[in-house]
Amino acid sequence: MAKTKKMDAIALLKADHRKVEDLFEKYEKSRGRKADIAKKICMELIVHTLIEEEIFYPACREAGVEDDMMDEASVEHDGAKVLIAELEAGKPDDAFYDAKVKVLSEEIKHHVKEEEKAGGVFSQLRKTDVDLMALGEQMAARKTELLAEMDEDNLPAPITLTMTGAPLERGQLPS
Repeated sequence: MAKTKKMDAIALLKADHRKVEDLFEKYEKSRGRKADIAKKICMELIVHTLIEEEIFYPACREAGVEDDMMDEASVEHDGAKVLIAELEAGKPDDAFYDAKVKVLSEEIKHHVKEEEKAGGVFSQLRKTDVDLMALGEQMAARKTELLAEMDEDNLPAPITLTMTGAPLERGQLPS
């Protein structure tokens, strides 16, 4: 197996961010491979949210990154997971499918901006004594494990951490 370049935790997450941004761009330009690209987007986001929620966010909270910021990041993840579940249950020719991908893209852009901005999660964590290389190695190992377990054609259902599954009713669009 090829050796991967070791990255600190923040570099790893930023690399994930750029990869998903590229996939969203490919989706926008795509004519015929939308289903494949959407599956890749969903898989990348599921893996990314899992490594953040299992490893990175607890390290941030323990290091003293602002609770409000961490709470918002968790809720943003869950909002994205709802759209991921919708995309996984649908097909590109379904009504609103492209709109769901677009809104997911916008939600992810917002989330990335919040994490990467000055004073955001990443810059707050850099000011602590957390060993970002060790954290990055732990996250990379978990990511490798998750990718080996997952199949783009059979992704696990996203699990929300902050949303309660409040009952919703499906209405009809006005004609």
